Amino acid sequence: MLSAESLKRIDRELAKYPADQRRSAIMAALRIAQEEKHWLSAEIIEFVANYVGIAPAAAYEVATFYNMYDLHPVGKYKLTVCTNLPCALRGGVSAAEYLQKKLGIGFGETTSDGLYTLVEGECMGACGDAPVMLVNNHKMCSFMTEEAIEKKLAELN
Repeated sequence: MLSAESLKRIDRELAKYPADQRRSAIMAALRIAQEEKHWLSAEIIEFVANYVGIAPAAAYEVATFYNMYDLHPVGKYKLTVCTNLPCALRGGVSAAEYLQKKLGIGFGETTSDGLYTLVEGECMGACGDAPVMLVNNHKMCSFMTEEAIEKKLAELN
């Protein structure tokens, strides 16, 4: 269900913990699976849980609690814009509205070409760089003015 390389990466995560604490690797294991599959289907979550050696329900609890896990297909680029108060005070809501208009989609939607999914995010801990946007859960983008958004979209295309 996952490539040998992904399983090897999960094994490296599992090796960080004592045998009786394998469940500690579930967040990393789910992230690795999502990197390969681009989202986490119920079958993938169950496979990862079984591979790690925990109950599938425990893996579902993690996957549904944290918003970095995608339980439905997303675009090639998942753009998460922070609209919490610090970012909102420094243009986060405006940045989100600009992206919605530019991409022609709302939060939780994907462009018809499958390129972008737009998500409203919670605090990303970078208030001093507000407004911030996260690309594919990994790349933090700071000071996301309309010009910065245009530049980032051009880089992604």
